[in-house]
Order: sequence, then C-alpha cells, then structure tokens
Amino acid sequence: MAGTRYEFETELFRWAARRDLWVFARLPDDVSEDIRLQPHPPAGFGAVKVIVTLGGSRWSTSVFPESADGPYTLAIKGSVRKAEGVGLGDRVRIGIETVL
Repeated sequence: MAGTRYEFETELFRWAARRDLWVFARLPDDVSEDIRLQPHPPAGFGAVKVIVTLGGSRWSTSVFPESADGPYTLAIKGSVRKAEGVGLGDRVRIGIETVL
C-alpha cells in the first residue's frame, strides 16, 4: 500500500565507512523529519520501506536514518547508477514513496 510521495534533488556520495564502493543519496532534512513522524511497519535499524524512482529506474528498497534524529539515506545500486549514467558527486532528482 502506498504512503506519501516526495521528490527532491540531492548529491550522490560515498559511504566513508566502507572500503568498497557504496553510493548513497541523503534525503533532505524536511523530508526525513516528515517520514520519521509517519507511522510505519516495524523494521530493523529504523528502516522505512520505500519505492524509489531515479530517471527511468524504479525499485523497492528501504531508507535508513544516519543517526537517531539525522536524515535518512538511500543506497543507489550500481546497476541503477549505470543505467542512469550517474556517479559520485552528481546531483540527481529522486522520487520516493513510503510503503505502508
């Protein structure tokens, strides 16, 4: 079941805690706060299930908070980055829809 949809621009960044290449997008603070205040099915590590759109790619995944009250982050899979021709440091337009 679909929840709330958000669209925003953000920059792709490398997750510094990993040696291999994990690329993430940070959700804006206002979007993160709105998601945090919504009821969601229980999930580990504060994860929230979402459907993501980036360019012509669409997939189901989860967003995770960086900290207890920090912004949510979204992993951008290598196959999506390749299909959309985007990489580290690029600004991208992302749509996410929470899943209830």
